[in-house]
Order: sequence, then structure tokens, then C-alpha cells
Amino acid sequence: MNLKPRQLKLIDVVRARGSVTVEQLADQLNVTLQTVRRDVQRLAEDGTLTRFHGGVRVPSSTVENIAHLQRQGLHAQGKARIARAVASQVPNDCSLILNIGTTTEAIAQALLQHHGLRVITNNLNVAAVLSQNTGIEVIVAGGVVRARDRGIVGEAAVDFIRQFKVDIALIGISGIEADGTLRDFDFREVKVTQTIISQAREVWLAADASKFNRPAMVEAAKLTQIDRLFTDSAPPEPFAALLKDANVRLDVCLN
Repeated sequence: MNLKPRQLKLIDVVRARGSVTVEQLADQLNVTLQTVRRDVQRLAEDGTLTRFHGGVRVPSSTVENIAHLQRQGLHAQGKARIARAVASQVPNDCSLILNIGTTTEAIAQALLQHHGLRVITNNLNVAAVLSQNTGIEVIVAGGVVRARDRGIVGEAAVDFIRQFKVDIALIGISGIEADGTLRDFDFREVKVTQTIISQAREVWLAADASKFNRPAMVEAAKLTQIDRLFTDSAPPEPFAALLKDANVRLDVCLN
């Protein structure tokens, strides 16, 4: 298919962000909504992009996540903004659980100036970052180490985390679907995430804009189980209404 320069730029924008609303594309490309809709329709028909209600995203599998090193590079600026915002809200001298994910790894980096933290994690990358600060106590869950991203999963990790009740769980997720479910790819990872949520007095979800409408196979939680959502741009519809109904505080991190 021969593509126009505008359509090639549209593809680049979507690939850079993971998912984008039609309105955001129209603003960024300086074209009308009708033009964007025509382009999106054409690109969706040949499988280059995937449409969802109100927007478009890169095609993705529901059963397998992309590689960890690739995820580290995707949406890095947005994740850094999210990480700074989360860290600014975490008080010193509190207890935390951080789960698997490149966003929680960015948060760990942003927490390095804190003191008096007690952090439980099933993410060896998070543990490696936070252990640089002798004022932070890091407790690592036992279990099976997943080689591709150094995450710890399995029943042993679940049993370990059940021993604790922490002030705040800082969690990432692979996808947030339009019915308000939080989803991931590995059922073993999901079981750990579900336990983390149950063992926290507050649950803060950190998710860049590409996670909205991103499909994944396994349900981890509902938005109603989350207290705060930190993201890097205003969520597309219908998420604003879903968040309001679920009584989730929305933090859009622009700096």
C-alpha cells in the first residue's frame, strides 16, 4: 500500500505512544477529524493499526508482552514524568510494595532520594536500584525468577507477600480495558499483583497513555480496587467516567 506522508507520520505518532485518540491525532497532525478517521480506517483495514472506540493503537497480542528492553525504551519520557509525580507523593518513612514493570523501575529510580522507606518487591531490577540507598530497606520476595525481565512470580512469591500489610502499593499493568479491568499477560504475575493489592492500605496505579485500551489475556483487578491513577496524558473516553464512578483520583503528569 502506498502511503501519503501524513499517513506515515500518523503511524509514527501511534507507534511512539502506543495508543492515541482521534482528537489527539488531529491536533498533532493539524488536520480535521474526518481526515484522521479516513486514514485510521485505511490503516486498520490493512492491519497496520488497530482501532478502538475513539482512537487507534499499535496491533498487539493478548497473550504475550513485548520484550523488556523494548518496553524500557517505549514512552520513556512519559514514564519519567509519572515516576517523578509518584515519588513526590510518597512520604518518607513509609512502607511500599512495587511490582514488575518498567514503569515501577522508573519509580524506583525516582525514589532514590527518599529515606526511611521499607520496600517489598518481586522485581529484581527495582531491588537493584533501591539498594543503592542505604536509607531504604529492600525486601525481595522469593519465587521463580522470570529471565526476560527479572520479575519474581509463582506461589512462593504470593505466600511471601501475604505476610505484609503496607502503606502503599505502587503497581504497573500491561493494559486497562474499556470495561474497567486491569489486565496482564502472565497468570503467575497476575496472582502476585492481586496479592499485592490485597496487602496494601492504598493502591496507586502508574500507567502511561499507551496502556488504555491495550488488550491482555488475564484479568488482574478492577479500577474500583485502585485509589490513585498516575498517567502522562488525559485518558481517552470512556475512562474519565469510569475513573469517576470508581472514585479513583486521577493524576495527569505533565512535568
